[in-house]
Amino acid sequence: MRRSRSSPVQSGGSESTSSWKSSASATARILRASAARRPRTIGAVIATADYELLRERAGLVERPPAAVFDLTGAEAAEFLQGQVTNDVEALAPGAGCYAALLDHKGKIRADMRVLRLAPDRLLVVAEGQARALLDHNFTTYSLGRQVSHLDLSDDHRVLSLIGPAARDGLDPAPGPDEHDHVTGPYGVAAATDAGVDLICGPNQAAAARAELGLPEVGEEAAECLRIERGRPRLGHELDGAIPQEAGLNERAVSFTKGCYVGQETVARLYYKGKPNRHLRGLRLSAPAEPGERVLLGEREVGTIGSACVSPVHGPIALALIRREAEPDQEVLVGDGAHPAVVVDPPFAP
Repeated sequence: MRRSRSSPVQSGGSESTSSWKSSASATARILRASAARRPRTIGAVIATADYELLRERAGLVERPPAAVFDLTGAEAAEFLQGQVTNDVEALAPGAGCYAALLDHKGKIRADMRVLRLAPDRLLVVAEGQARALLDHNFTTYSLGRQVSHLDLSDDHRVLSLIGPAARDGLDPAPGPDEHDHVTGPYGVAAATDAGVDLICGPNQAAAARAELGLPEVGEEAAECLRIERGRPRLGHELDGAIPQEAGLNERAVSFTKGCYVGQETVARLYYKGKPNRHLRGLRLSAPAEPGERVLLGEREVGTIGSACVSPVHGPIALALIRREAEPDQEVLVGDGAHPAVVVDPPFAP
């Protein structure tokens, strides 16, 4: 059931370029080729000043429009518990979790943060492309349940405060664990692996910009850090993946909670199976673009999900790759058949 009322977020109030290191001879050869063929233009050129700001101090990044939903009611947590992969009912107010919505084959349709604002209130934040899907699910499967949902997506945004000084000036600030959150003058402040995200309305966003005084940084620098950390993203590496393939079991899946759509596949793969694909990093000899093929010999083993030229690591990428392409193996990327080396993410500092 949908509702119309006030939003929960309206209440309350680096490093410079360095060499890449590897003992593998294939890696050394590829890196020599990369140094001799620096790109003039690519789709994800990273401004070194922005990158270093996020690594060494802190900056503010306005994220693309997100899907933001407020769920309330006595059965809100129980309802979402049956929809997603993680244990929502176990969350205490002020805590949160990362979770996924799957299809019946166990493949990811959406991923999300779930923040428990109160015993009977949850805030769900997901990629903007998942908005229609989540709205449909919340509307369809909440019939007859004591839960209602409000779509806040049109007038709310996510501001990411990234860097070691991201918490400076935040009062109150969230707890230290990822997804810990608190409501304050800038909306809901939620801890992330890179700093703090503010889920806020327009007035709160303006106040955060004016009062926190953090320089604004482009999305490209934040994406570079995400790729370096090996964090997959919907629209890039996650679409159609089983959680274990994308390395999400530890972060997003509870194997002790009750049933949810796709659970049988997830559990069977975890206890008895072996994934056909794995999330891998690629150290590239030339910049790549999302969607480019990855070949092992003459066989296609995956496609590039995300790519950038890191000021520290040079050209790198994330991809879901078939298991026969193991770490330290050489693969070819794109129509130009540029060599790359497979690595386990995250990329070493």
